[in-house]
Amino acid sequence: MRSALFIALFGFALTTVAEKSVYEIPLKDIGNKATSLKPHQGKVVLVVNVASQCGLTSQYRALQAVHTKYNAKGFAVLGFPCNQFGKQEPGTLTEIKEFCSKNYQVTFPMFAKIEVNGDGAHPLYQNLKKQAGLKKIGWNFEKFLVGKDGKVLKRFSPGTKPDAPEVISAIEAALK
Repeated sequence: MRSALFIALFGFALTTVAEKSVYEIPLKDIGNKATSLKPHQGKVVLVVNVASQCGLTSQYRALQAVHTKYNAKGFAVLGFPCNQFGKQEPGTLTEIKEFCSKNYQVTFPMFAKIEVNGDGAHPLYQNLKKQAGLKKIGWNFEKFLVGKDGKVLKRFSPGTKPDAPEVISAIEAALK
């Protein structure tokens, strides 16, 4: 009986987390301070799981360019370091921040390292995957375009460059 109650409560908790608005989910920024996506409510955001030692790491350059081009119009790129794919983000938060700043002049918001798949998947990624009908993130630099209402509009595979025509047209459409 107790195990059935535990399973019911645990299942309810998971459902509740996955159904929370993306703006309500607790996060930590790259400085390891408590935050959320609430400062981005009403904006269009591109949520990306990033890694410093990946074959796709050079996408930081295009992510920054897109962020710079559209930021004044209500858009932001949000970077979430993840070490789940080939251990390609092994650094500390300080090392990640310094790497991004020094090598790619990243000014877009970066967050603390998280997991995006498995039992330890962060509630934000549980939410994004559920909205997109996705079972798991395929690799580093998977991108979710989230509209002003906090709903996933599109998902772009890791190999899709942040400045690809289909990404830019989706961003521009969402900003209208």
